[in-house]
Amino acid sequence: MKKSKVNQMTLCAILISMALVLSYMERFIPLQMVIPLPGIKLGLANVVTLMALFFLGQKSAFTILILRCILGSVFGGGISGLAFSMTGGIFAMSVMCIFKKCKGISVYGVSILGAAAHNIGQILVAILFMGSVYVIGYLPYLLIVSVFTGMATGSICRGVFRILKTNTQMIQNEK
Repeated sequence: MKKSKVNQMTLCAILISMALVLSYMERFIPLQMVIPLPGIKLGLANVVTLMALFFLGQKSAFTILILRCILGSVFGGGISGLAFSMTGGIFAMSVMCIFKKCKGISVYGVSILGAAAHNIGQILVAILFMGSVYVIGYLPYLLIVSVFTGMATGSICRGVFRILKTNTQMIQNEK
């Protein structure tokens, strides 16, 4: 196996681990106290997915997303958690891949659109699980919240981009 392939796999494993840790830590953020809607989360693990999309490309980002969803359900989400996170994640990643290619849409826009798509995917799973279309009435509230959660994860991601750029420039200047 080539060294670059091993490096890529190692980086993906580290990012999956980071996403799992962020997902677990997010359970301790009492967001429902600020936004009293059931199931609302910031989506901190999506910061890792978004970074992977921008730095490693679609294939690696999808791999990280799918493995994070599977491992997250093994460690505590169960089969219904897997259905919600996987469907929401695939919807979000698909939308982010499309809009990342559009000129004029920043990481903030990509993140917000991904958050909205994630919520749409989860509502579709809820409709299937509950056998009722009435759950779609919850979607407008989720879409409003997705603007704020998408902006938060986009901001974190943008901050990481700046740090990486600064550190890369410092390393190049030392050579």
